[in-house]
Amino acid sequence: MRLSFGRKFGVFYASLVYLFLYLPISILILYSFNRSKLNAVWTGFTTDWYVRLFHNDSILEAAKTSLTVAVITTIGATMIGTLAAVGMYRYHFRGKIALEGLVFLPIVIPEIVMGISMLALFSQLKVSLGIMTLLAAHITFSVPFVMVVVRARLAGFDKNIEEAAMDLGAKPWTTFLKVTLPVIAPGVIAGALLTFTLSIDDVVISFFVAGPGSTTLPLKIYSMVKFGVTPEINALSTLMLLATLLIVLFAERLQQKEK
Repeated sequence: MRLSFGRKFGVFYASLVYLFLYLPISILILYSFNRSKLNAVWTGFTTDWYVRLFHNDSILEAAKTSLTVAVITTIGATMIGTLAAVGMYRYHFRGKIALEGLVFLPIVIPEIVMGISMLALFSQLKVSLGIMTLLAAHITFSVPFVMVVVRARLAGFDKNIEEAAMDLGAKPWTTFLKVTLPVIAPGVIAGALLTFTLSIDDVVISFFVAGPGSTTLPLKIYSMVKFGVTPEINALSTLMLLATLLIVLFAERLQQKEK
């Protein structure tokens, strides 16, 4: 069966898009195994850069900081965002629309504006920059994303289920834990995964609010790039891509179970 011109053009266009997206990533992975320090010349296959990476104490410390901040941010932002989304969905009060607009404003604000504003706030409060300011900033910009995802899940939620549970004697907190939370669990998990990704990947806001001893992995990579990209950075990026792929596969597995 011959393909029409439109189908052929569609396949060609899609191929160009995927090539544009994934060819640079493929080159990065390939040159993480390059024996040469230069990314312009292939001189042979080696895994030495991965070995050197795991013996680089500064990178390992930055990775530990990033994971710690990302995990704590994920827990804090998911809890706050989920409860806020449920509250905004369930209750109606004066000024609700304006409050929702203010809550979702950090999503559309440029990161550099958010970073400068957080830095100005901490300066006015005389708070020393460090791990606590980093956590506060990450939780602040992550909560709206959790709320958006959970609110989308709540859009198809049947309130009659909650009312039936309370009619049978369940208290509000029990109803939330045993009725509401299981229904919106996929949205909560999706929000948590999104928060983890945003936190561990953030550069701009972290650059303004991170103090001495709280350098994250993206900031470390940024400082290393200033002195030239080495296969050690390529190896680190490859491992981060692998970790991201595993998270995506885990999320897809959860969605398949829901279906």
